[in-house]
Amino acid sequence: MNGGLWLTMAAIAAIWPFGRDEGEPDVTGTIADLDQVVVDIQPGAPIQSSDAKAMESYRLFLDLASSDALLQAEAMRRLADLQLESEEGSELAQNIESLGAALGGTVDLYEQLLESYPDYEKNDLVLYQLSRAYEASGEIEQALTILDRLIAEYPNTPHLAEAQFRRGETLFIEQRYDEAEDAYSSVIGRGSDAPFYEQSLYKLGWTRFKQLLHEESLEPFFSLLDRKLPGDEPGETYAAMGRAEQELIGDTLRVLAISFSYMDGPDSVTDFLDDWGSRGYSYIVYTGLGDLYLDQERFQDAADAYAAFVEVNPTHVTAPLVQVEVIEAYKKGGFPDLVLDAKRDFVEHYAAGMPYWRTRNFADQPEVSAHLKSNLTDLAAYHHAEAQETQDAGEYGEAARWYRTYLDSFPDDAGAAETNFLLAEVLFESGDFEQAAAEYERTAYAYPAHDSSAEAGYAALVAYAEHEPTLRGSSAQAWHRQSIESALRFSSTYPGHEQAPVVQTDAAEKLFALNDFVRARDVAADALLVPMTSELERTAWRVVAHSEFDLENYGAAESAYLSLQGYLSADDADRNEISERIASSIYRQGEQAQEAGFVDDAVDHFLRVGRMVPNSSIRATAEYDAAAALIQGGNWQRAAPVLENFRATFPDHELAANATASLAVAYVETGQNIRAANEFVQIAETDESDEARQEALWRAAELYQSGNESIAATEVLTRYVDRYPDPFPQAIEARNQLVGLAEARGDDRERTRWLEELVFADGTAGSDRTDRSRYLAAHAQLSLAEPARRAFEVSQIVAPLQDSLRLKRERMEVALEAYAKAAEYGIEEVTTAATYQLAELYHGLSRALFDSERPPELTQLELAQYDILLEEQAFPFEEEAIQLHEVNAARTAEAIYDEWVAESLVSLAELMPGRYAKYEKGEHVVTAIW
Repeated sequence: MNGGLWLTMAAIAAIWPFGRDEGEPDVTGTIADLDQVVVDIQPGAPIQSSDAKAMESYRLFLDLASSDALLQAEAMRRLADLQLESEEGSELAQNIESLGAALGGTVDLYEQLLESYPDYEKNDLVLYQLSRAYEASGEIEQALTILDRLIAEYPNTPHLAEAQFRRGETLFIEQRYDEAEDAYSSVIGRGSDAPFYEQSLYKLGWTRFKQLLHEESLEPFFSLLDRKLPGDEPGETYAAMGRAEQELIGDTLRVLAISFSYMDGPDSVTDFLDDWGSRGYSYIVYTGLGDLYLDQERFQDAADAYAAFVEVNPTHVTAPLVQVEVIEAYKKGGFPDLVLDAKRDFVEHYAAGMPYWRTRNFADQPEVSAHLKSNLTDLAAYHHAEAQETQDAGEYGEAARWYRTYLDSFPDDAGAAETNFLLAEVLFESGDFEQAAAEYERTAYAYPAHDSSAEAGYAALVAYAEHEPTLRGSSAQAWHRQSIESALRFSSTYPGHEQAPVVQTDAAEKLFALNDFVRARDVAADALLVPMTSELERTAWRVVAHSEFDLENYGAAESAYLSLQGYLSADDADRNEISERIASSIYRQGEQAQEAGFVDDAVDHFLRVGRMVPNSSIRATAEYDAAAALIQGGNWQRAAPVLENFRATFPDHELAANATASLAVAYVETGQNIRAANEFVQIAETDESDEARQEALWRAAELYQSGNESIAATEVLTRYVDRYPDPFPQAIEARNQLVGLAEARGDDRERTRWLEELVFADGTAGSDRTDRSRYLAAHAQLSLAEPARRAFEVSQIVAPLQDSLRLKRERMEVALEAYAKAAEYGIEEVTTAATYQLAELYHGLSRALFDSERPPELTQLELAQYDILLEEQAFPFEEEAIQLHEVNAARTAEAIYDEWVAESLVSLAELMPGRYAKYEKGEHVVTAIW
C-alpha cells in the first residue's frame, strides 16, 4: 500500500458508518462529495492522542488484509511496539501474571510478523523488540536466544550495540559473568563512539572482577577513568561532575583498590601504570589503595601504598603530601622507628636543592615547605641526642661538623691530631670517603708523629679505595692517581709498617694499569729489594716483566718472565699465560731483528719460540715468519724445509695455504718442478681466490709437462678446461695442449675427443673467438677429417656393385664434409691441404671404380660394355679431382706455394692426359647407375 492509499483509508475511516453512537445522523453521499467538504483546521487546538486508539487503528488496518506486504509488516510491528510499551508502562499497576499474559499476545504478534514477513527490512528491530517482550514476561533465556539470533542474522544492525549491552546486563544479573564479559566486550569493540560504550567499560570491569580476574579487570576501569578524568587536574574535573558521575568514579576507584589489594598491592599499581602510562589521576589510585588499607588497619601496607607513588613520582606536585600520609600511617600504626625513617625520606626527597624544587619554590608550596621545616627540626634534634648517647657511626656523621668546629677553633691543640683522626673516622663511617681520605692524610702527615700517624696513613688508602667506585670519567682518573701517590707516600714514610710491602706492590700494579710502565717497573723493582712474601715477589716480578714487555724491552721481558715462571707450580693457572708471554717476548725479538735487517738473527728467534715454548699459540706464526724471512732473503734452499715442517706440524692452520704457495715457489726456485706442480695442484683445490686457483692449475700443468708427466698434465688441464672456460684464449690453448698430450701418448680416442672439443669451443665462442682459436680449430678439423678419409680409402667396390658403391660414396661424403669444414676456416695451409684431400677423394673414387670387381657371369662382349660403363661413371669424378687440384695450383699466382700445392701439381701431371681423352662423355649414365 502506498502513502496515498494510506491517507485515503484514513479519510474513509472518518466517514465509516459503523461504530457511530445512536442518534447521530446518517452520512450519505459519494466520495466525490468530499471535494466540497470544508475542513475546519484549528492550529492551536490540542491533538488528543491515545495508545489504545492507535493500536485499534493498526488492528483495523491489519483486518483489511492489504496486499501491500511492506505496509502490513510495518503496521504489525508498530502495533506490537505500542502494545509492548503500553504493557511495560502498566507494569507497576498490574501483577506479574497478568502482565505476562498480556505480553504473551505481544510476543505472538512479533512472532507472527517474523513468520509472515521474513524479508521485512526492519526485522532486526522486530527481533530486538521481541527480546524485550520476552524479558518483560520473565522468559530470560528466550529473550537471550532472540538477542543471539538478532546478532547472528543482522551483524550490521544499528541496534547491535544496544542488543549486546542488554545481553550483558541480563547475563550479569543471571551471574553468567563470562558470557556477560563477551557481550560488553562486543560493545567496546565497536569503538568509543558506540552507544553504551562507557557503561560497557564499567560493567566489563565488574564482570571480570566477579570472576576474580582482578588483573584483567584493570584495563576497562582505567579506560573509563581516562575518559572521565583526562588531563593533569583530575580534582578540578571531578569537582565539576554531577553526583551520578562522581559516584561512578568513586565506585570505580574503590573496586580498583580492592582489586590491587587482592593482587600484589602497590607493586601491582606500579607495574600496571608502567605499561598503561602515568596519568594525572595516578596518585588517586595509590592513595585510594592506601586509604583502603587504613580502613582495614593495615598500617604498614597503607604506608607502602603511599610510598610507592612517591618512589615512582618523586617530583609530582602531590608527592610530598602523599609522603606525609606515609608518616601519618606509621603514626597511626605506632611505629616510631618507621616514622623517623619516613621523615628522613621526606627531607632527602624534598630538602632545598632537590629535584622537586627545580620548577617550584617554597612560596608556591607553603604546605610542603611547612612539613619540610617540621621534619628537619625533628631529625636534627633526634640525631644530636643519639650521637651523644649511642656513639653510632651514622649518628656521628651528623655530629661531624662539631669536630670541624673544634679543629677550626683549636688547630694547634695537643689533641688536635687525635680529634682530626676522630673526624676522619666519623666521615668514613658515614660513607663520606672523599672527605675521610683528606682528613686521614692530614692526620698522618700534617702533625708531628703521634700514636695514630701510620694508622691514619693506611686508613687514607682504604678511604681512597672506598670512594673510587662512586666516581666516573676524569674525576675517577684523577682520584685514582691521587690514591697511588698517597700509597707511595705511605710506603716511603712508614717503611716498617706491616702493610708497606703490600701497599708498594699494589701501587706498582696500579701504575702499570695506567700504562705508566717506567714508574711501575721501578717501583716493583724497588719492592723486590726488601723482604716480602713469595706471593708479593711473584706480583712484583709480574709487574716488572709486563712493564719491560710494554716498553718493548723484549730481552729484559723474557728474562723477567723466566724469573716469574720460577714462582709458578706446574698446575698454576697462570703458567700458560706466562709461557705465552715468554714466547711473545722471543717472537718480538725476532721482529726487532728483522726490522733492523738482521735476517739470520730474526730467523733464529722465530725458530727459538718452538724450542722454548713448543705449545705456544704463536709458534705456528713464528715458524711461518721464519720461512717468510728466508724467502725474503732469497734463501730458498733453507726456506723449503722450514715450510715443510710448518705444514706438517700445523696442517689446519690458517696460514697453511700460504705455506703451500710459498713452498710451491720454493720448489720452482730450487728446480723441483714435479714437487712444485703438486703444490700448485693443492693450491688449486684449497685457495680462497678463484683467480689464484685457476692460475695454480695452469702453472701445475706447465710444470708437469716440463717434467714429462703426461698423465698428470692431462688430468690438470682437463680439470682446468672444466672449471675455467674463461678466459677463452687460455682455455682453447689448454685444449690444444690436451690434443698434443694425447697424440704423444698415442691415445687416438682422447686426441679425437679434444680435437672435437677444440672445434666446438671455437664454434660457440661468439665474440670471444680469436684468430688463434680459429687457426687451432682449422687444424683440428683437418685432423678430424683424417679418419673419414682413411675409412673411405679402405672401402672397396666389389660385387654387387650398387651396395659397395653406395657405402664408398657415403664414406666419401663424410670425408668431403669434414674437409670442407676445414677449408671454411680460411687458414691458408689448412685450405690447401683440405683442397688437395678433396681432390684426392674424387680421384680415389674414380680409381676405385676402374679397379672394382667385375661380375663373373659376364660374357666377353658384356664385360667390354661393362668396362665402358665404368669408365663413363669414373670420368666425372676424375674431372672433379682435376678441377680441385687446379684450384690449388692456381694459388701459386697468389704467391702461395706449400707442400699441398706442390702435391696438387704432381697429381695434375698424372691426370691431365686422361682428362682430355674422356672429356666428351656425359653424366646421365653416372646418375642412372649411382
